[in-house]
Amino acid sequence: MSEEPIPVMTPQRQAEREKLYQLMIELAYPASREVALLELSKKNDPDLAPMLWNSFGTSYTLLQEVVNVYPFISNPILKANQSNRVCYALTLLQCVAAHPGTRPAFLRGQIPVYVYPFISTTFKSKPFEQLRLNSLGVIGALVETDDTEAISFLLSSEVVPLCLSNMLKGSKLTKSAAIKIIEKILLNKTGLSYICETHDRFARVATTLGKMTIRMMKYPCFRVLKRVVRCYLLITENELGRSALRVCLPDPLRDGTFSSAMQHDPCAKQWLKTLLRNLESRAPAVVLQVVESTEGS
Repeated sequence: MSEEPIPVMTPQRQAEREKLYQLMIELAYPASREVALLELSKKNDPDLAPMLWNSFGTSYTLLQEVVNVYPFISNPILKANQSNRVCYALTLLQCVAAHPGTRPAFLRGQIPVYVYPFISTTFKSKPFEQLRLNSLGVIGALVETDDTEAISFLLSSEVVPLCLSNMLKGSKLTKSAAIKIIEKILLNKTGLSYICETHDRFARVATTLGKMTIRMMKYPCFRVLKRVVRCYLLITENELGRSALRVCLPDPLRDGTFSSAMQHDPCAKQWLKTLLRNLESRAPAVVLQVVESTEGS
């Protein structure tokens, strides 16, 4: 049996690879680090995550950038350049979290917990909002592929309360990013069981979703509403969750309040219809295998 030929790297690809290595070398030097962070954060190279994770000292440098901002996040006046710089590092950590080859080691190193202090901030200025959004991006990258190991780590490190808090504050983008993480957790059997396992966990999630639903009557946001409906629908796939939702699902989702908002999105309309049918029926919940449309998702 003949061996497969080793792919030959084109001169252009070789030059791109050398540029990445040069930028990672520059990360080691404080004088050139900020520019190197910025340039690396713009790259969309499929090999960037393994290169970052496996190059000597790079992961430490990225974490150093994160930790260096900790003393300043208790003060409402976080400077834009401070936020921007750490967000460059967070973008690179997100890249490592998203890559299947580096994600397991990323979790074993407990790297996600380093961004939790940023997600916990409450100040509403743009630098803090940017910090929260990029930190949620790191968590979002971990749950994007239904990785049970990643879900289990995040559940054990109490990421759910952090996301629930962000679902009720901040910009529409932050709320959308936070609820998307909860949605991905509910899509996973381990995550769904965890949230519906105790009254306190379920109550936290249901209360937050309920508050979001009521607020959207005054401040509508279809992207967020759609995810709220799907989270409720996913909860109905758990017997305990379905039973509890029968008495606590907000009336606006039952009485047609949001019908006009959903009329142009068949996917959202079907989710809501199935949600209500699951709650009316005593039979096992209907599980929808629906591909989301990109519009409004």
